[in-house]
Amino acid sequence: MAKCFSFTSTRDTCYKYSFENAGLKSTTKDLGQGTTMHCWAPKKHKQNKPSLVLLHGLGANAMWQWDYFISPLIPKFNVYVPDLVFFGESYTTRSERTESFQAQCVMKMMEDLGVKKMSVCGVSYGGFVAYSMAAQFPDAIEKLVLVCSGICLEAKDMDEGMFKVKSVDDAASILLPQTPQKLKELMKLSFYKPQTRIPNCFLSDFIQVMCTENREQRKQLIEALHKDRKLANLPKINKSTLIIWGEHDQVFPVELAHRLKRHIGESAELVIVKKAGHAINIEKPKVLYKTMKKFLFNSVPNSENNGTSK
Repeated sequence: MAKCFSFTSTRDTCYKYSFENAGLKSTTKDLGQGTTMHCWAPKKHKQNKPSLVLLHGLGANAMWQWDYFISPLIPKFNVYVPDLVFFGESYTTRSERTESFQAQCVMKMMEDLGVKKMSVCGVSYGGFVAYSMAAQFPDAIEKLVLVCSGICLEAKDMDEGMFKVKSVDDAASILLPQTPQKLKELMKLSFYKPQTRIPNCFLSDFIQVMCTENREQRKQLIEALHKDRKLANLPKINKSTLIIWGEHDQVFPVELAHRLKRHIGESAELVIVKKAGHAINIEKPKVLYKTMKKFLFNSVPNSENNGTSK
């Protein structure tokens, strides 16, 4: 029997309407040299408002990860939500797979959109890209929010048993799931309280729509994050930075949050969110928004023990 309904595709369409109703438009830019990038951008950029870029992680596309935050942020910011390369409608024929290249693509997109100054918030993989933007383009970045992003991981950490997975291939098989069982493993790792009774047909539908396209290229992105990574080679940044982490993160253990705080130094503050895992933006969106708002709208939280338990 032919498949006639896709919950995932329907929800994706609903997110598109949600973004449009919030005041954003779908924009695609040819960045040259075989690279095309898609971004949700304001229908009209308002000069009296600062700009904020929201960068997604490896799961699904930008809309699924940031939908909750768009409406409350738009009154205060010109909000830009790009699809990183190999996600959504963004793609390149070039061979680069590093977060440095992703950062250059985001910045080129923002320049093409006429934005010269911005704050950036990145969740998980998006945090790697956000940090690279701050390192490469310090004059353009005002504030930085890094959410559950293992930027300070080292290649040796996996060999020393820091992670639940034993190899990059194991990590890719879970982070880029191709079977309902692997998607269940990902949910178990990502959430403090994962849903356990989702029918396999819904999981298979999500995989078919969100996880099959550009899988090999996305695996290469994961490999590039890990290969020869050393903390000593990570550039220092001097930006007002808020680090937010789930207390029970099993993808990037909380030790990496403290390591990142130490690496950045006095300009960074750390907030540990109680009863939360890796996918804070989905599991604890109200808490994440409240924490981001306090930093972006006003001042940085006062203590790294300023966790929220809800």
